[in-house]
Amino acid sequence: MNTIPPPKSDSSQPKKRSIWRVGIWEPITTTMILGGLVMLMQPFSMFLFSYSFIVILAGTIGFAFATKLPE
Repeated sequence: MNTIPPPKSDSSQPKKRSIWRVGIWEPITTTMILGGLVMLMQPFSMFLFSYSFIVILAGTIGFAFATKLPE
């Protein structure tokens, strides 16, 4: 009977790091919130002011999800 041997674990290869980690998404979402605040307070562009709430909201929701991700 032919059996396939299990793959060998090679510790010399670096581990693949997932993109879904707190260390990546927490700073991104914090930057989005701060960017939204800057967009809200700037006096030059009505376009930036109009989308500032959406950017702040997306950053806040993203931060809420990012804090639940693994280290």
